[in-house]
Amino acid sequence: MSRTRSTRVPWLRLVIFRLACHGHRALFRRLFRPLTVTLAKLDEPLGACAPALFSYFAGVTLVAKLYVGNLPFSATDDAVRELFAKHGTVEKVALITDRETGRPRGFGFVEMSNADASRAMQALNGADMDGRALKVNEAQDREQSNGGSRGPRRY
Repeated sequence: MSRTRSTRVPWLRLVIFRLACHGHRALFRRLFRPLTVTLAKLDEPLGACAPALFSYFAGVTLVAKLYVGNLPFSATDDAVRELFAKHGTVEKVALITDRETGRPRGFGFVEMSNADASRAMQALNGADMDGRALKVNEAQDREQSNGGSRGPRRY
């Protein structure tokens, strides 16, 4: 007796499809790339494969990206890392610089685990760094630009 397609894991395929298609490509790559090879070979009903899937996701910690604005122009990666390290483990710090001059633009991004990020946001939003009140909140995805155009074409 062969198993029908309905006994496999359709909900997981749907989750993978939604993550891949709805702007969460980085999360998709991080979570599912090692698992997709396994899914291709998966021929078990949901009840048999669920424990393996849950154990796979148990060790995954999601990382939140924080926007840090109004930074002093003298701020360095190490100084920002040290400031945020008081509130949890810092995965990555990126201070944005001007493309042409190489000078800092006064903002950057910090990646931390979700729990640490929420604590850091509450503690550091409005905090003083070299005489400037920091603005810390969750980073928003960039809007898709249409190539620098100021509006729709009119012809």
